[in-house]
Amino acid sequence: METAPITAWPLAQEIPIPQDVTPLLVAGEEAVAAFKTFRDSAVFTTKRLIVRDAQGITGKKVEIYSLPYSAINMWSSENAGRLDFNSEIELWTRAGHIKIKLSKGADVRRLDSLIAWAVLQRS
Repeated sequence: METAPITAWPLAQEIPIPQDVTPLLVAGEEAVAAFKTFRDSAVFTTKRLIVRDAQGITGKKVEIYSLPYSAINMWSSENAGRLDFNSEIELWTRAGHIKIKLSKGADVRRLDSLIAWAVLQRS
């Protein structure tokens, strides 16, 4: 699996959950939190992480990435420092290693706690 598209747009601040995510959810699944990306959003649900990627000039072509929490084996988080302004989350999954950059203003500890909640509630 190529993970580059997932990491192409850094996650930014938390936003209200987009309404267009609702049709993607399965029975019993609920959206919990959403974060802005460059053009779209990443949504944490009770079952998975959904990343919506609008493509092209108009953004009408949309690709959806879905990462079930059960596929995450390990993760790490790194906050920004004084001279290093970038934060990031890394996920080691059955599909491979995914590194997600966080924009300034994204709360890395909030994301870390969401991943912990999602992954550890299943163990």
